[in-house]
Amino acid sequence: MPERAERFEFGANWQSFSQLVDDDRLRHAMSELARVLGTADLAGKRFLDIGCGSGLHALAAHRLGAAEVVGIDLDPKSVETARALFARFGAPGAFRVGDALRPNDDLGQFDVVYSWGVLHHTGDMASAIRNAARHVRPGGLFALALYAKTPCCGVWKRIKRWYVRASPAGKSRAERLYIRLTALSLALQGRRLATHIASYRSSRGMDFHHDVRDWIGGYPYESIRPEELHALLAPLGFDLVQRMVRRRTGILGSGNDEFLYRRWA
Repeated sequence: MPERAERFEFGANWQSFSQLVDDDRLRHAMSELARVLGTADLAGKRFLDIGCGSGLHALAAHRLGAAEVVGIDLDPKSVETARALFARFGAPGAFRVGDALRPNDDLGQFDVVYSWGVLHHTGDMASAIRNAARHVRPGGLFALALYAKTPCCGVWKRIKRWYVRASPAGKSRAERLYIRLTALSLALQGRRLATHIASYRSSRGMDFHHDVRDWIGGYPYESIRPEELHALLAPLGFDLVQRMVRRRTGILGSGNDEFLYRRWA
């Protein structure tokens, strides 16, 4: 497992992003969460966000009616940020530092366990998935997004490890290069970068530049095929409800495949 010094500072990135969260971004986050879960009604549900980041999607769960919202994150800055966001919006929530690679049995089980783009950054994705699954009550939902496996995953793993060790100037150069390559890719499709950036908040209420930093620097890094995920969860009593899987070259990134499972036992 990578040392702490070789991890991307997700918490600092989320802390910066949280300043952009407003009612409009929250509405987009609510819409996307409802789409992922297949329901906009979380009334009376216990909701656990593993890797809570900014707290935006935990807040979306609260706005969709969740009776209890709990979030854990390995990075203390993320926990602080989520608490501050909930305080700003006057919402009740419980957040604490927690490691997906260690048992968090005192949390109990939940009607919905949500972990979007997190478990592939733990350094041991399979163990993290199994630990997260333990928190889903029978009949409950497990919603997760994980990096798709592509031919470029090995290259990106090396790039990400370089990035977390790079100087601030090196990181800035890498981000600018990635944005230029993204602009070129969009132009070849007859699209404009400015339009892409302007419409970005409709994607889960997120922000283009923070996501660029998150993608290039997101180390540790693993990826997974849908059949590999199913082989992990089926023996634990989970059935696939729905998934959104896209074919990708991986040249500009793996991208997240989305999965929704229900625990039947």
